[in-house]
Amino acid sequence: MEPLPPPADHAALYRAAQGDAALCTIVGIDGSFSRRVGTQLAVSREGRVGDMADKCLDDELAAQARAAMQHGPPLLLRYGQDSPFVDFRLPCGAGLDIWIDPHPDPGALQDCLSRLEARQEAALPIWIPGEDGSGLLDERRYIPRLRLVLLGEGAECTSLVRLAGEQGVEVEWRRAGEGLSLGHPPEDLTVDRWTAVLLLFHDHEWEHALLEWALTTPAFHIGAQGGAPAREQRIARLIAAGRSDAALARIKSPVGLIPQAREAQVLALSVLAEVVGAYEALHPHR
Repeated sequence: MEPLPPPADHAALYRAAQGDAALCTIVGIDGSFSRRVGTQLAVSREGRVGDMADKCLDDELAAQARAAMQHGPPLLLRYGQDSPFVDFRLPCGAGLDIWIDPHPDPGALQDCLSRLEARQEAALPIWIPGEDGSGLLDERRYIPRLRLVLLGEGAECTSLVRLAGEQGVEVEWRRAGEGLSLGHPPEDLTVDRWTAVLLLFHDHEWEHALLEWALTTPAFHIGAQGGAPAREQRIARLIAAGRSDAALARIKSPVGLIPQAREAQVLALSVLAEVVGAYEALHPHR
């Protein structure tokens, strides 16, 4: 399997770490804007990586960044509301503060990449000198890529693996009888707090040991497929096993955002949307 590309949230960081690129970061937003504080654009002489949601703004920042790479120090620029650039306006009416670092610290960039590849949080300091930096973002924080541990079988799993791959989401899929044994927790599976565990079984006798295991992990999301009778039996078994109300509340079932999805592709989309929404809530600059 080919390695996945960097997540969109990390793409500018990865490009800047390759060298010879400036890094533009939104460090402040007044009003409403369709990107978050911390959104980044990497600009090299050959092109740019990232997206500030406005092509005109991307073009403007690319020009400013390339000029700074040749002649100048870092820049703190204001666009939109209260901007000195009277001939440049943002259609949303917001005000943006954008820090342009023409020569980001290679060591700091590589440290972030190393931590992310080890599935650890990372932070890139933003050194804005003087009083200009008051109240603005002082570090860009990153969390590891979204990862799914998928336990189950059938067309729903196949559809979910395909859809997740198209979105750049890492998936580890274990099937019944292939990496999973009835009544036993999975072996050699690691789960961190940026991993979601999903159980997509029609044969629900596989679930109990797997849910018991999932509840011992720091997974940020645990989802299990099944109708009302299956859910009632599942909860009864877990209560009998001594699981607390807080533990039971971690299990999302019915799984997915679309009620009573009856097609494999619809269920896969429904499940992935729910998981991505929960992952988005973990973002440090949400």
